[in-house]
Amino acid sequence: RASDEELFARLIFYGVTLLGRPELEVWLMPLGALLDQWEVCRQYQGIASVKTKLSIEDVIPLYL
Repeated sequence: RASDEELFARLIFYGVTLLGRPELEVWLMPLGALLDQWEVCRQYQGIASVKTKLSIEDVIPLYL
């Protein structure tokens, strides 16, 4: 199991190298935003899949 320091270093690495963000921006970015961007990157590269696929009709039901 990785320590907290190793996990944080890995997130900084992901932010700088894979997401193409400057290191200072990654340091100042809220953790939730960094994790969201990393998940989008993983889905785009095919590493992860979308957990739930929704259509617009699922989100906003059509009322007649």
